[in-house]
Amino acid sequence: MALHPYDLYDVRSLLSDEERAVQDSVARLVDERVLPIIGDCFDQGRFPKELIPELAGLGLLGATLPEEYGCAGLNSVSYGLICQELERGDSGIRSFASVQSSLCMYPIFAYGSEEQRRRWLPDMAAGKVIGCFGLTEPQGGSDPANMKTHAKRDGGDWVVNGSKMWITNGNLADIAIVWAQTDDGIQGFVLEKDFAGFSAQEIKHKMSLRASVTSALYFDNVRVPDASRLPNVKGLRGPLGCLTQARYGITWGPVGAAIACLDEALNYSKERILFDRPVAATQSAQLKLADWARRITSAQLLSLQLGRLKDAGKMQPTQVSLAKWNNCRMAIDIAREARDLLGGAGITTEHCPIRHALNMESVITYEGTETVHQLVVGRELTGINAF
Repeated sequence: MALHPYDLYDVRSLLSDEERAVQDSVARLVDERVLPIIGDCFDQGRFPKELIPELAGLGLLGATLPEEYGCAGLNSVSYGLICQELERGDSGIRSFASVQSSLCMYPIFAYGSEEQRRRWLPDMAAGKVIGCFGLTEPQGGSDPANMKTHAKRDGGDWVVNGSKMWITNGNLADIAIVWAQTDDGIQGFVLEKDFAGFSAQEIKHKMSLRASVTSALYFDNVRVPDASRLPNVKGLRGPLGCLTQARYGITWGPVGAAIACLDEALNYSKERILFDRPVAATQSAQLKLADWARRITSAQLLSLQLGRLKDAGKMQPTQVSLAKWNNCRMAIDIAREARDLLGGAGITTEHCPIRHALNMESVITYEGTETVHQLVVGRELTGINAF
C-alpha cells in the first residue's frame, strides 16, 4: 500500500477512535467552511465571526475542560488535533480557539472560584461570551515580569490602571483576563467590556494574522469588584501556567499549516509543466518535497508524544518549549520554500503558502519567541539561566 503523503509514519494509526473522530470532524469544518472564505478574509483583514457558533457547536472551545461546565471533556491529544486542523485552515482561526480555550477558559477553571466557573465557562463554551488574555505590554514583550499595569485595593474593589498590547480577540471580547501588579504580587482579574474606563483599540496595518483581531487594551481607573479577581493563584506562575497550556496547542497548529503548504505545492508541481515535464519530475522539486515530509513527520511525532505526556500528567514546560521551537521553525521554513516552488503564483493569496508564511511570523514570535524557547532548553541542559 502507498503511504499517505502527509503521514509517512502512519501517525494516525497511533490515535484512538475518539481522537480520529475529533480530527475528522474538525477537518470537515475546515474544508467546508474555512478554506472557501479564508483567503478573502485575509485579504480584507477580517476575522470570520460567523464561524464562532460552528466552532462552539463542535465543542472546540474549552474542549479539554469538564462536561459539567458545558465543555467536551476531551483529552490533550484531541485538543492538539483540533489545533492542527484549524491551523491547516488559518493561524487566525486556531489563535481564536487557542485564546478562548487555553488563555481565558483555562485560568477561570484552574484559578477561579466555583462561582466564576459557573458564571463564565458554559457561555464561553457555547461561544456566547468571548474572552481575551491581557499579559503582554508595550515595554514588556519577552519579559512579563516588567509589568506596569497595576491594581490597587480600594475598599471591596480594585482599581486597575495600565495597558496591554498585541491582544488576540481584544475588540471581539466580552471579558478580558488581565494580569496586574498588586501589593501582594501579580494577580489575575476578569474585566468585563462594559466596566467604566476599559477600552480596546484594534491594531491595523498588519501583514500577519490578518484574519484575526489584534488589539491594544487600556485601563483608566477601572473599578473591579474583588469577586472578579481570580483567587487561587498569585505571581507569574499564573499567566505562565496559561501560556504552557496554549503553547502546547501551538506545537500542533504549525503541523497543519505545513501540511497545507505541502499539499498545495505537491499538487501544483505535478500540474505545472516546464521544459516539457512536470516540475515534480525534477530532482530539485523532489528534494524539497521529501525534506518537507521529513520535517512534518518529525513534528507530528514530537507533538503526539508531548500530548501523551500531558495526558499522563508528566509534561514539563521545557518539553513544550522544544516542540514550539521545532515545529514553528519547521512550518515557517516550509511555507517560505513552498511559496518559492510555486514561482510567481506563490505571491498571491489564491495560494496558501504566502498566507501561512506571513501568519507564521506571528506564531513563531508570540507566546515565547524562538530565542526564548531556545534559552529555556539551554537552561535545562546547563542549569544556567542566560536570560
